[in-house]
Amino acid sequence: MLVIWPYIQTISYSFTDWSGASQNFNFVGFDNYTELAKDDVFVKALQHNALLLVLVPTLTILLSLFFAFMVNVGGRGGAGGVSGVKGSGFYRIIFFFPQVLSIAILAILFKAVYRGDDSGLINGSLQAIGLGDKSNPTEWLNDPDLVLWCIIFVMVWAGAGFYMVLFSAAMQSIPKDIYEAALLDGAGRLQTFFRVTLPLLWETIQTAWVFLAILSMDAFLLISTLTSQDFGGGPDHSSEVISTYLMRNFQTYSKSGYACAMGVVMLLLTLIVSIVTLRLSRRDRIEF
Repeated sequence: MLVIWPYIQTISYSFTDWSGASQNFNFVGFDNYTELAKDDVFVKALQHNALLLVLVPTLTILLSLFFAFMVNVGGRGGAGGVSGVKGSGFYRIIFFFPQVLSIAILAILFKAVYRGDDSGLINGSLQAIGLGDKSNPTEWLNDPDLVLWCIIFVMVWAGAGFYMVLFSAAMQSIPKDIYEAALLDGAGRLQTFFRVTLPLLWETIQTAWVFLAILSMDAFLLISTLTSQDFGGGPDHSSEVISTYLMRNFQTYSKSGYACAMGVVMLLLTLIVSIVTLRLSRRDRIEF
């Protein structure tokens, strides 16, 4: 009841003109959904979500797999000739460190990193090595062409450590004998990764992709804290996603029925993405 009932309520409210503050509302049918299709800001937010959906899972999983492979089996000279690179224990701690911080704290930290004056970490560092323009520093979070890429970087940076640990745990369950056999056959790092590690980690990668896809469909807290404008999405809707536009309509514009329609669309898209991902990435189970 605690999970299903709110979904039922949201779907029912999406067919009304509910303002959110009043208990009175009128049935309007599919008007809210028709308006969504004509709403340029919503379409733009949907496009941004699609970009996040492609880049964030792809980049995060690729980086995490690389790091996990290097700290587990990327070295040579351990038991059976298989070990992580030198200092792999230290790297595990460093890469996982962002996970001990909440999303809100990460957003505040990166807001300081991306500051548009010379006190920002990026601009200050660029000026220190003679690459920055002190009279005209880059406005990372206020530039429509840069803001979404800055957000993608934070999402990938924050998630890579967690999924590195997830993939590391899966790699440690793979018998070392398999790697030893590959080494005896003359396999290099690249061949070992693609012929041994990747097939045996496929189910874990599949799970990670679904979770990252769900994250890409939301990302409300990170974007709303990092970017200007009510509930984020600035400048000029350049970093708008469905969740930020939904909250603005719900809280600021008092168009709660319209916002509920966005929530229903977001739910359907998330379900579709999850099902398609699981279907396309389905393979025969490999036993070891």
